Amino acid sequence: MSGCIAIAFILSSQPFVSSFNGDEYWVVGTEQAYYGALFIVLAAIFDMLDGFAARALQVFSPLGKDLDSLADIVSFGVAPSMILFKMLWASYMAEPYAMDVNMLAMLPAFIFVCAGAVRLARYNIAPGGQKNYFTGMPIPAAGLFIASLPLINWYNQSLGAYLQSKWAIYAIIALFSWLMLSRIRFIKALPANFKPANMWPQLVLLVAGIVGGIFLWAAIVPVLFILYILLSLISKPSEA
Repeated sequence: MSGCIAIAFILSSQPFVSSFNGDEYWVVGTEQAYYGALFIVLAAIFDMLDGFAARALQVFSPLGKDLDSLADIVSFGVAPSMILFKMLWASYMAEPYAMDVNMLAMLPAFIFVCAGAVRLARYNIAPGGQKNYFTGMPIPAAGLFIASLPLINWYNQSLGAYLQSKWAIYAIIALFSWLMLSRIRFIKALPANFKPANMWPQLVLLVAGIVGGIFLWAAIVPVLFILYILLSLISKPSEA
């Protein structure tokens, strides 16, 4: 539900003309993208809570596993791809030859959701045993990064200006699609073993998120993702 609402907001995030008391004015649509991003974050919260509920109630089923993946592909695949599509559209519309732009230029946005679908399918058929790590960046993490882009543009417009470049957007699509399909072992938010020796990467991320969030707000998200990738490479999570 949250993912569908996010898509509805994102689809409406475009400039349009409104009138009031006979006067016409432009509405840029930034607020709609902002609310769409918030609903993706809300979907991530629900995605985390359903796991807690299943473990607390000791209720597991193949139906729940499939529903989880289907919800993930909407909330963290389709909705973020729509954000990327709208960002590419806005970037091209700001150029002098905007009226001559081919729609094919925006289609790479959907490479992201395709990579996410493959990532989810590979996870569902993988043998058990990945208790401390994910093989390839999990789609909720990648989707949350894309969802942070409208938030960065809302809270930090100077940084958001760099994200208006179509080349920056294409690079983000390529990077996160590759990360999801890669064989890199990414640490989990909650490791299977809560020994300090196994939890130090998560603690570093938590402290960095709290301290950085105070000073940088939404701009801390790219920093946390770089740190997440580096910690995953350095710690080399295993089943131990």
